[in-house]
Amino acid sequence: MGKSDEPGNLEARIRSSFARQGLMSTLGATLGDITHGAVDIFLPPSPAISQQHGFVHAGAISAIADTAAGYAALSTMAPGKGVLTTEFKINLLAPAVGSRFVARGKVIKAGRTLTLAQTEVFAEQEGPPRLIAFLTATLMAIEGRNGISD
Repeated sequence: MGKSDEPGNLEARIRSSFARQGLMSTLGATLGDITHGAVDIFLPPSPAISQQHGFVHAGAISAIADTAAGYAALSTMAPGKGVLTTEFKINLLAPAVGSRFVARGKVIKAGRTLTLAQTEVFAEQEGPPRLIAFLTATLMAIEGRNGISD
């Protein structure tokens, strides 16, 4: 494993890329654990990201789920590579009510060009976390683009 592939560099690369994502900043999302093939993203609820019934909007939940899958995929790719989502499907299993939401992205199968990942989104509140959404995504490796690939 070369220096640029070391775990500390992987985490720094992903944290640096995440910091440049305007949407994650707008939502108030933050990165949690980063390991090879897995990334957690946290989202606090706020009125700014709610829908008309007071739940966190499905768009916000989808955004953190997609982003967690994307960074999980990126964590398996060589330095200099980037990642773009080519397709995702999300199942919304329960209203997004909680004191915090956790999107846990993980790679199911990493390929040279395409990677399959999934994300489970949990609502934290009193008692055990509750699964509220499940996403599957296909992600494409890219080269030569600034942004998520750095």
